[in-house]
Amino acid sequence: MPHGHSLVLTGSAIGGLILTGVLTFLSSLMNITPPVAKAQAIPLDPGIANHAPVSQEIENSASIESCQVNAQFPFEVHRWCNLVTQYATQNNLPPNLVAALILQESGGDPDAYSKSGAVGLMQIMPRDGIAAKFQCINGPCFSDRPTMAELFDPEFNIRFGTRMLNQLIHRHGDLREALRAYGPMDVGYTYADKVLSIYQKYSQE
Repeated sequence: MPHGHSLVLTGSAIGGLILTGVLTFLSSLMNITPPVAKAQAIPLDPGIANHAPVSQEIENSASIESCQVNAQFPFEVHRWCNLVTQYATQNNLPPNLVAALILQESGGDPDAYSKSGAVGLMQIMPRDGIAAKFQCINGPCFSDRPTMAELFDPEFNIRFGTRMLNQLIHRHGDLREALRAYGPMDVGYTYADKVLSIYQKYSQE
């Protein structure tokens, strides 16, 4: 007989221990709570942290892309670039041509008011003010024109002026003739040639 105590287990006892172990294991599994990850502050890349919002970036990009006037134009003219581009394009005119006309007419000053009564950036004759004294066969020459107050608004002035120039081109069938009709009376082609010269200069730069 071997020395020491001996443990003798019956088959039923062994089965009971196994069952107890399995139940304990399953119970422990059911009570396990998945670990929760702690929130962690991730430092931003300095380039991203200082980056403009995407919407703002797109807006700025669109604003830059909408300008089709040569950047070499004087600031006083180039600052109207987006309006010039918008309405020149709508009226099938080169933006640099409209900018050249503005440079010749007003130098980019929206408050320009000539001795003859022409108003604003594109120096358009209104129906009131000094221009009202000009009489044609059928009455006041500019009775169908906008008012001075309207023409002193830069956007209104450019919108009206580009449409008028487009109509003159269609009427005369030639840009030089249209510019002659647009400019002051009794100066021949002097005005037209000045505008075309400016246009050519800034189209080449």
